[in-house]
Amino acid sequence: MALNNTYDARLQQETAVGAGVQILLLALLGTAIGMGPAGWLSGLVFAFATWAVLSRALHRSRLSSFGPANRVTLGRATLVGGVTALVADSFESAPPVTLLVGLTAVALLLDGVDGKVARRTGTSSALGARFDMEVDAFLILVLSVYVSTQLGPWVLLIGGMRYAFVAAARVAPWLNAPLPESFARKTVAALQGVCLLLAGADLLPRAANLAVVLLALGSLVWSFGRDVLWLWRNAGTVAEGLLSEETVPEELLSQGTMAEMTVAEPMVPALELATR
Repeated sequence: MALNNTYDARLQQETAVGAGVQILLLALLGTAIGMGPAGWLSGLVFAFATWAVLSRALHRSRLSSFGPANRVTLGRATLVGGVTALVADSFESAPPVTLLVGLTAVALLLDGVDGKVARRTGTSSALGARFDMEVDAFLILVLSVYVSTQLGPWVLLIGGMRYAFVAAARVAPWLNAPLPESFARKTVAALQGVCLLLAGADLLPRAANLAVVLLALGSLVWSFGRDVLWLWRNAGTVAEGLLSEETVPEELLSQGTMAEMTVAEPMVPALELATR
């Protein structure tokens, strides 16, 4: 019991350090660009939410150590918090596009690194995969908000589609079933961040940015549609398999959003950017 408490205390220290680094990044951004109240509030809410949800998930996961892969993901989450603050601040003043693009680019480039680190160090976990996926999903949502101010509110469909799927799965449980591995699904997921970053950088003419984001949305709709169709066609077969614990691991039987993150890793179409 005492040993478990020691492990839990160490894990909580890791999340506290992450929150501290997030606040430090916000302070640096605030000093550099004179960030307004909206940016500060959004950044601080993100930092607190990440700390609270991750701390709860770690406590329930019974992990013996935080692990190097989760540290990489936590670093990416810190960058996403900075992007969130900059996007929120852009509603009050002209955004520092170079800084925004730089933070986003690093966060996207680090995607997949945490998975490789986990496999090489033998520290793969359902919690790590879920944490990675939620950070990816939230970054796409934030980028969608930013690009929507340039191209229109329809861009929010890209960031909101994953969360709409999660909501739909609560009404239609057959959507919770695990999906087969798909390289196309992961490619489409990676494409979203790249396309939104390109459009947000505003380096291309408006028509080109429009085409790029439409490509991203079209591919995402195709990917989700294909997976939903597969789940619907195989609903009966999968339901029978779910009755057997030997067929589907227990950790695949739940679904949720970051606000309810536990040790489970839901099989959400098109946003499995890395396998941990």
